[in-house]
Amino acid sequence: MRYAKWIFLVVLLTVLTSFMGKDKATQGLNVGNIAPDFNLTSVGTEEGKLSSYKGKYVLLSFWASYDAPSRLMNATLNHTLQTSSAATDVAMVSVSFDKYASVFQETVRRDKIKGAACLVDTEGEASSLFRTYHLNRGFANYLLDDNGVIVAKNLNADQLANLLNSLS
Repeated sequence: MRYAKWIFLVVLLTVLTSFMGKDKATQGLNVGNIAPDFNLTSVGTEEGKLSSYKGKYVLLSFWASYDAPSRLMNATLNHTLQTSSAATDVAMVSVSFDKYASVFQETVRRDKIKGAACLVDTEGEASSLFRTYHLNRGFANYLLDDNGVIVAKNLNADQLANLLNSLS
């Protein structure tokens, strides 16, 4: 019985200490961070280097055709940028993690993604870009200022529209 109390105490301390530090942000990059640069081979004529957009606001959207919520968000954000008069100074960089360029191209066509630099990283979830942006916790989007600093994260269409109006 005496050992049972010690075992209980050790288990209790282990459980309590395992939760320490869990309140820190671990889900990718956060507002205030500088977005890491990348250079992807473009499928079309778009520029595949993030730093080439320096001096302009950038909506950076990560998605994959197999992930319905991220695909829908990418299309919705693109539509918001296309229909907003305040979006003239914002470039969209849409990055897919589909393993096949043909699937990516068909998805872009079907989703009617226009006016965006549409890039694909065919290494998918094994790519260094996927790891750099910590996307194993879910696809994300980021609004970057003209210096590449993240000013907003995981925007929906309404939030993007409000931010665009405040920028103009």
